[in-house]
This record gives sequence, structure tokens and C-alpha cells, in this order.
Amino acid sequence: MIDQDSLVYVAGHRGMVGSALVRALRARGYHRVLTRTRDELDLLDQRAVFDFLAAHRPQYVFVAAARVGGIEANRTQPAEFLFQNLQIAANLIEGAHRAGIASLMYFASNCIYPRDCVQPMPESALLTGALEPTNEAYAVAKIAGLKLAEAHRLQHGRAYVSVMPASLYGPNDNYTPGQSHVLPALLRRAHEARERGAAELLVWGSGTPRREFLYVDDLAQACVMLAETGYADAPLNIGCGSDLSIRELAQAVVATVGFEGALVFDASKPDGMPRKLLDSSRINALGWRPTVGLREGLARAYACAPWRSTTTA
Repeated sequence: MIDQDSLVYVAGHRGMVGSALVRALRARGYHRVLTRTRDELDLLDQRAVFDFLAAHRPQYVFVAAARVGGIEANRTQPAEFLFQNLQIAANLIEGAHRAGIASLMYFASNCIYPRDCVQPMPESALLTGALEPTNEAYAVAKIAGLKLAEAHRLQHGRAYVSVMPASLYGPNDNYTPGQSHVLPALLRRAHEARERGAAELLVWGSGTPRREFLYVDDLAQACVMLAETGYADAPLNIGCGSDLSIRELAQAVVATVGFEGALVFDASKPDGMPRKLLDSSRINALGWRPTVGLREGLARAYACAPWRSTTTA
């Protein structure tokens, strides 16, 4: 349990999730938010991480740091995604335990569930089937981090909890071509197509997979609430409770951007999991609901996109 006087460490504070956590904490009056850039603290360096946590001993650690990317990045760089995410999770979770830090939150992912999972996906579905091959390495690393946090909770009584968010979007998202997830990739490509006056916008995949999207500031509010109330139980899904097809998402994106050309779907590209809709009934029962709908969230994300001032050919 934390309050405004607690020292809170946010690992990965420059990323989308970490920066949203910092915004949420500061908006609630937290004045002791501890952060470090990659140049200041390499989270892949075990000794450096252990020494840092032992020296500062924050009351709460948010493990929001990770190597992330879309289908293509996951498909072509599985070794990096597996090793780096394993190392970051192991260093921070084990380092927190060794430093005597009692409370920690680990951010897993909705991709940890089986490819052909029952929908909506309950927390109990973890490890009940084969993973989606296109992001298996990332999913395995995230499952390992979740299980390490759980092991410390069960063996040592640590209040180490894990959350599984829906597909996230919002400020500080990754818009790098070839590295980004579907929503930021569509936003950028639709903007560039509009700027070029293109007649068509190519969308990877068939357009039929269904995804659930959560504005990242809603996630941050949920996680700060859990930390403040001292939640220390089993992993929790955090989603908005509804999904849409990639075709419907693309239509919403082009409406936001103002692109008036045709959508063309390239079914030769991988779709990923057929559907990812979380069962968020457990966190809903704790009193949390999202507040930002997709239309509003898309407008916010587009307004703060870092490339809005440039035109890319």
C-alpha cells in the first residue's frame, strides 16, 4: 500500500506505460517518483540493478520496462525479445526481493494466453494451450516474469503482483516503422498516406482478427489504484471489455486522420492471434472502469503523435 509520501520507482518511465504511470502518480500528488534513463541505469546489468535497488529501497516498484514491438519485430527478432525481457524481469524482481522491497507490480501482456483461447480470456486460461507463434518469444518471457513475481509472493510473502493489459495505445507509443503495433502503425501510415494524397492505404493481414484496445492512461489509473489499496493477490486482466476487428480499427483510424482513400488488406501478411479479448471482471469488481473510449483515445493519440509536424514520403 502506498501514499503520496511513498518513494515509488517506475522502471521504463520513458515508455508508453511508464510515462503514463508517472503522469498518474504526479497528478495524484506523489512527489517522490524515482526514475532512471537507460544511460543512467542499464536494466540488463544485474549488478547495477541490484545495487540501485539496494541503495534506494523504494516502497513500490512498477516494472514497466520491456522490449516491445509488433508482429514483424517479434517474428524476426525472437532471441532479443526473449533474452532482454527475461533479463529485465529477473533483474528487477529478484533485485527488489534482495533489497527487501515488499511491493512490486509487473506488467505482463495479453499475448501470454493461448492462441486459441476461450473468449473473453480469463486469468485462469494461462498455460492451458499453445501460444501464438508470431510472438511466442515475447510471451514466454512475460509468462516467466509473471511466474517469478508469483513465486516470490507464494514463497516469501512479497506483495508482488502482475497485470495483463489489453492492447495499449496513447502518448509515447512506438511509431517506428517495422517495430510498432497495429494501432500506432496504422495511425502513422494513414497520416502519411493523407499527406501524400495516396489513393490507397495498405493494411497488413486479412482485417478479420479482433483486438481490444485500452488507452494507456486508463491502465495507469487502474494500476495506481491497485497499489494504493494494497492489492497483493493473483494476476489481473485490465481491459475495456469490448473489441473490434482490424478492419473496423482501420476505418476508425482513417476517420480520425482524415484519409479518404481506399483500404486494401494484404492477406499474405500474418494476422497473429484470431482474437484477444480479456475477461476483466475481477478488476471491475474492485471498482475500476476505463474512462476513455476508442474515438476519444484515437483523437488524443493522433494529436500528440511525434511525427505530426513532418511529412514522410
